[in-house]
Amino acid sequence: MRKFLIVFMIVTISIPLAFGEDAGGLGFEAGISLGTDVLIDADGQPETWNSLGFQPDLALGPFGVGFDLTLRFKLMPDADTALAVFPGDWVPDYEGSGKTLLDLYLPKIMYVRYGLRGDPLYAKLGSIDDLTLGNGFIVGEYSNTRFLPGQRIFGLDVGVDGALFGFPYVGIELLTGNLARLDVFGGRLFARPLVSTGMPILENLQVGATMAMDRGVANFVSDDTFSPVLAYGADVFLPILTGQAFPLAAFTELAFEPKGRTGFMVGAGGRLVGVITYAAQLRVLGAGFSPVYFDANYDLFRTQKAALMETDPTGEGMAGWLAKAGASLFEDKLYFSVSVDGPFKAAPAVASDNGAEYPHLRGVVGMAEGVLGGFFVTGSYDKYFIGRESGFFADLVDPNDAVISAAFNYKTGAAVFTLLYNLSYNPEAENGFDVTSSLQSSIKF
Repeated sequence: MRKFLIVFMIVTISIPLAFGEDAGGLGFEAGISLGTDVLIDADGQPETWNSLGFQPDLALGPFGVGFDLTLRFKLMPDADTALAVFPGDWVPDYEGSGKTLLDLYLPKIMYVRYGLRGDPLYAKLGSIDDLTLGNGFIVGEYSNTRFLPGQRIFGLDVGVDGALFGFPYVGIELLTGNLARLDVFGGRLFARPLVSTGMPILENLQVGATMAMDRGVANFVSDDTFSPVLAYGADVFLPILTGQAFPLAAFTELAFEPKGRTGFMVGAGGRLVGVITYAAQLRVLGAGFSPVYFDANYDLFRTQKAALMETDPTGEGMAGWLAKAGASLFEDKLYFSVSVDGPFKAAPAVASDNGAEYPHLRGVVGMAEGVLGGFFVTGSYDKYFIGRESGFFADLVDPNDAVISAAFNYKTGAAVFTLLYNLSYNPEAENGFDVTSSLQSSIKF
């Protein structure tokens, strides 16, 4: 183990010296980090590990690749051991974790990217945040980063627009949350049937079809398997006003889930004076239908959601709504938004496990570097089942049924200090929550 640590440190120091800042047009950046991670062990208890990381980043034009080579360890954990390395980062199925070789080693590649989302050709492999297909009625703000810092997942997001080949009538986007498991995957095919007509407004009409599936395979979080869950639907998106100051779009989507569950929504959204963001939806939800089934926290609750899909839907359908408002300033360097959705009816008299029968709130905030000196932050707060236990406002601030994530960063010179914190509700945990955190200091060169 000592030899391994020596080799790791030699590689960490020597690679930057070999490349320099620019080698024949090849851009290179790297960082060395030292910190502390609090992870959840096999017994559900928090455990603290030191971490030493090396993060090289290579770029060539629109192509880039980054690596995350982190070693977690303890110095003198007991009188007979000088150094203990966390086996869960390197040994498959350590303590029955269920992690495969691909689960462990694919995420050492932090990301591979080509272009930017919205370009005619875009591809990103690795950590994926806030991925939406179509109008987001099936897949909305999906993220595969909910297990950081304990586990990084290697996913895929690819978009190809026919305009790349001089055929702007069609396009496609594909995703999978985890290339090592292919548990969650999906895609959207869209067409612009009137793009060549020159008709005002209608030339931008977009018609699409979305499909997303969870194969129900076990993963490193749970050994549970379940019947595959397939959701699919059709959507229409029509930009009515374009431009930076007052963009406005109207949209609608029809979706289908297992056992005949059906949902429909119509909505609009845009910006005011380029700053205020807003959106609103009216929804018609059939019995048992779950809008935005693959949401931002889906990976945390996939087993519970699948259990609902395996039962026959009961009760009656209902009308629902969504309202979203926020602001985005300084070319999107400072932003926040709050969205609330729920049904047009009172909470059920008997507690239900169907989240669509209760209001749900999601708040997001972010500040890029440069707005407030060297500080930059991101954070989100999701609260499900509002009103199931107490009143609306009492439940809103209750951490039960909540997922909280935050990253605080401060950069001074080449040094960056980062605090990452994640809290998610887990009734099976000893205190009702899974809490992970990481405190890192790193140097970029």
